[in-house]
Amino acid sequence: MTPIHEDEHLLVLEKPSGLLSVPGRGPDKQDCLSKRVQDVYPEALIVHRLDQDTSGLLLMARGIEAQRRLSRLFETRQVKKRYVAVVAGHPAQTQAAQAADEEGWRTIDGPILLDWERRPIHIIHPDGKASRSRWRVLDTGETVTLIELEPVTGRTHQLRVHLQSIGHPMLGDSLYAPPDIKALSPRLMLHAQELAFAHPFTEAEMAFKIPTAWSASAPYWVI
Repeated sequence: MTPIHEDEHLLVLEKPSGLLSVPGRGPDKQDCLSKRVQDVYPEALIVHRLDQDTSGLLLMARGIEAQRRLSRLFETRQVKKRYVAVVAGHPAQTQAAQAADEEGWRTIDGPILLDWERRPIHIIHPDGKASRSRWRVLDTGETVTLIELEPVTGRTHQLRVHLQSIGHPMLGDSLYAPPDIKALSPRLMLHAQELAFAHPFTEAEMAFKIPTAWSASAPYWVI
C-alpha cells in the first residue's frame, strides 16, 4: 500500500471502504491496512482507526516515539478531522430549532455506549462516554443530504450513531440504517476527507485532503 505522504516519522494513507484498519478476530479477518503497510514498513504502528466500511485518510507512526507523540495529539484534540457523508432526509429541517453558527455548523451531543447484547452496535445512552460531533449541510437533494462532519470526540461509530440518533442514518450503513436506506448505496457513505495537524517532531503544519465526487442526487456515489 503506497502512502500519500511519508517521512522518517509518519505515514499518511488512504484506506478503501471494506478494508479493516487492524486485524479482527478469526483467520478471515487478518487482511487489514496496518498489516499491508507493515509488510513494507515493519516499524509502522497504528495511531487511530477508521471503521471497516469508512474510507479515507489514516495516519500511522514510524516507531514507538512517533506513535507516542501522535497519540498525544489525538488525545489532546490537536488533530483536525473532517468527513463527508450522505444521509437520509433533511437534517437542516429536522434540526432547525438548533441555531447554526456563522459557518453553518450544528452540534450533536450524545453519550455513546456499546450495546453488549448486540455488539458491535453502539447506542446513545446516559451511561455512555460523552461524545460530540459537528455537522453542516453541503448539498440537499430530494430525499438525501450531503453533509460535512467534524468529530470533536473519537468514539467508536460516533458519526454513524449520532446521525442515526437525530433520525438521519447514512446511506449504505449496514449497522445503523434501515434496509431501504442501506440499499441506496453499495457502500457506507462516510469518507474521512481531511486531516491536519502539527508534525510531532518538526512542528510543521501538515494538511491532507482527499475530496469525493459524492452528491445529494442519485446515484450519490461515484467510484
